[in-house]
Amino acid sequence: MTLTEKNLILYAAQHYYNPRCIDSEEFFGDLKRFKYIKRLLNKYKATGELSERLILNHLIVIFNVFGIEAGVEILALKIEISHWETLRPFLIFLNATTNTDLVGITLDPVAVEALRAIRHTQ
Repeated sequence: MTLTEKNLILYAAQHYYNPRCIDSEEFFGDLKRFKYIKRLLNKYKATGELSERLILNHLIVIFNVFGIEAGVEILALKIEISHWETLRPFLIFLNATTNTDLVGITLDPVAVEALRAIRHTQ
């Protein structure tokens, strides 16, 4: 199935796994995390302020409830290509993609340094 805006809800629901989910509001709340990531990336492009820990938290929840493959597919649909140089380091950091995936997309140096700092504090 090719993922489009038209079949996004069905695709997301098919890949959704949250044993503690009690109603559709929680599903749609988790689906909004893609929008939150997009806002954080827009804010970073506009102000230069990167909220790396918040982006990581949203991505971790997304991958936990939708799975990595479906999560990345939905990200590809929802996030503009101009933001992928910032998003790609996060995906590599979380082992959601490899360094050889998305080869034509450069890595944002600010995001890379912020993630290295997080790795060194662990």
